[in-house]
Amino acid sequence: MSEIAVSAVMPCLNEERTLGACIEKAQGAFRALGIVGEVVVADNGSTDRSVEIAAALGARVVHEARKGYGAALTAGIAAARGRIVVMADADDSYDWAALGDFVRQVDAGYDLVMGNRFKGGIEPGAMPPLHRYFGNPVLSTLARWMYRIPIGDFHCGMRAFRRDAFERIQPRTSGMEFATEMVVNAAHAGLRIAEIPTRLYPDKRDRPPHLRSFRDGWRHLRFMLTYAPDVLYLAPGMIMSVLGVAGMMLLATGPATIGGGFRLGIHFLALASLLALLGTNVTAFGLVARLVNAKRNPIRPESLFGRLLQQFTLERGIVLGGAMFFCGLIVDAWIFSEWVSRRFGDMSDTVHSAFVASTFMVLGINVVFAAFLFNMIRDEGK
Repeated sequence: MSEIAVSAVMPCLNEERTLGACIEKAQGAFRALGIVGEVVVADNGSTDRSVEIAAALGARVVHEARKGYGAALTAGIAAARGRIVVMADADDSYDWAALGDFVRQVDAGYDLVMGNRFKGGIEPGAMPPLHRYFGNPVLSTLARWMYRIPIGDFHCGMRAFRRDAFERIQPRTSGMEFATEMVVNAAHAGLRIAEIPTRLYPDKRDRPPHLRSFRDGWRHLRFMLTYAPDVLYLAPGMIMSVLGVAGMMLLATGPATIGGGFRLGIHFLALASLLALLGTNVTAFGLVARLVNAKRNPIRPESLFGRLLQQFTLERGIVLGGAMFFCGLIVDAWIFSEWVSRRFGDMSDTVHSAFVASTFMVLGINVVFAAFLFNMIRDEGK
């Protein structure tokens, strides 16, 4: 039996009106390329004639009980036997006859080949205006910025990849966010990614699409934020911490006047203290998220924050936190001695110093406990 060169994987949930046309187009593309190919239909619980149609046309049907776009595709790709896998929807919105364009790019040396609907053209009625002019462009722009991946259309459903490359991508999600995760993980794994123009056509369904604008848009955004702790936690946390500590140092001994008459007093000191405490906690959450991500997804490359985290050992955390705590304690001890020397009189001139000292003591305690938590997570599974 000849080796299968290409597997066409189609996720399917009640696609009896369009599945047959998609299978026949893919099979026609195999003949045009002169290769041995297979069609794998990843059925996600169809209650119509989809499975019957697929079997009658010679496709191999894989059943996946877990619901979701990503779950169905993961099952279909796992069952694929081809050296190259091409995936696209079974609603006839992508031209399966054009799969050769994707296969040629993989043969040229790329590990993952993405379609780009905005370059290839979107037929009237193929994509709702909300998705075309807002949802997809905004989410793709955010993904490019957050992950530094120069892909124009993160959510195009037609793409191809080497089957062995998919093993390095290691996707985990089961919903529509699977599309984003594939690209992010592929880039993190150092895979070569290409984009080619792909035309999007109106689907031929007689029912509403499975995609839900706000639910699935949120799932994409949630994934991007969850797996980008540098952007979600660390950068904002460090900025707040630096601003807070700088503000406390400026106001440590009393009110200050800046900008030729702009007076900063106790209220701004309270704001600075809040920024320092909030920033430290957000940074700690970000470091925890980085540690967890590194264990769940070891292919993620190291960043500056990651390298700094490697230097943050339990012992260094205890020393740093202890030093911050005792600095605050020394200031509080001085304030107490002043109170005694004044025969327990008015101490309103030391309120700023007491505010700063208490904040540093709380920060120090937070750092020590965070260091123990980091150490526990880092050592887990060793």
